[in-house]
Amino acid sequence: MSAVLAGKPDKNLILVSGRCHPKLAADVAKQLGIDVMGTTEYDFSNGEIYVRYTESVRGADVFVLQTHAGETINKFIMEQLIMIDAAKRASARSITAVCPFLGYSRQDKKHLGREPISCRLMFDLLKAAGADRIMSVDLHAAQSQGFFDGPVDHLVAMPVLVDYVRDRLDLSNVAVVSPDAGRIRVAEQWAQRLGGGPLAFVHKTRDITRPNKAVANRVVGDVAGKDCVLVDDLIDTGGTIAEACKVLRDAGANSITVVATHGVFSGPAVDRLKACGAREVVVTDTVPIPQEKRWDGLTVLSIAPLLASAIQAVFNDSSVAELFDKYPTHHGQGFLFA
Repeated sequence: MSAVLAGKPDKNLILVSGRCHPKLAADVAKQLGIDVMGTTEYDFSNGEIYVRYTESVRGADVFVLQTHAGETINKFIMEQLIMIDAAKRASARSITAVCPFLGYSRQDKKHLGREPISCRLMFDLLKAAGADRIMSVDLHAAQSQGFFDGPVDHLVAMPVLVDYVRDRLDLSNVAVVSPDAGRIRVAEQWAQRLGGGPLAFVHKTRDITRPNKAVANRVVGDVAGKDCVLVDDLIDTGGTIAEACKVLRDAGANSITVVATHGVFSGPAVDRLKACGAREVVVTDTVPIPQEKRWDGLTVLSIAPLLASAIQAVFNDSSVAELFDKYPTHHGQGFLFA
């Protein structure tokens, strides 16, 4: 397969990848029917990063895929910025920063004085490096798109996740639960797609001066005897989810299925999730999940078909929004697991 997807006579699509999640890039390329373009990437002894494209990108629409995850998250962010700069200086026609999981997206507002808004800084850095467009999946807050002075394709993993969950539960007995009041709108959309069942949310308090510290207090809504679907955008240390599962069990839930887009799984997350009492934890592969962080109760779904469809739509100047109405289910094309 060529590393270049030809479109109109004057348009070529090139997909390049950083070193954070090469498997996802390869899966996206396979969906597009191309190869990931080769790059020379290495670190100098002092930690500086070197990047060079092995083929010409002049006049091409370049999609630079890099997720921001792991203990070296800042290195991967810098690597993507350098890759974007290299494409700009090599006369790419357009550059799209594809960030399946955007680093610092949770820092989208100030809680206390003298704090940064690091999510805004991320968008500014991508713009300054030369990105014309940004594509990401399930930003922590949708309004963060306003931080970028240009097109932002905010993809949602809900069609992928809902389609998987729908076939595994009795929809007549499902209650959709938000882990906090801030995710109620997302939970409403889930409930609508799962047949309009009841909604509930976990009331919690958070100490904004301490990271990853939240206490679940009680469930608002009736979950007794229900098969609960607990939905969130990401799971980091697993504390919020573990606390929510405990509260749901105490409230009489029949079963709990945890669903999230981004399985960050840092620190004690895996141990907490194994012990939380959920029947299954379902995430996508927007971030790499190594084998040592997988267990029998974890399901990882591939986000590559959605990313590939969005990239193809952008390249063809067609609607990205229509994907969420037309995105094919696994019934039609065979579902991909990561």
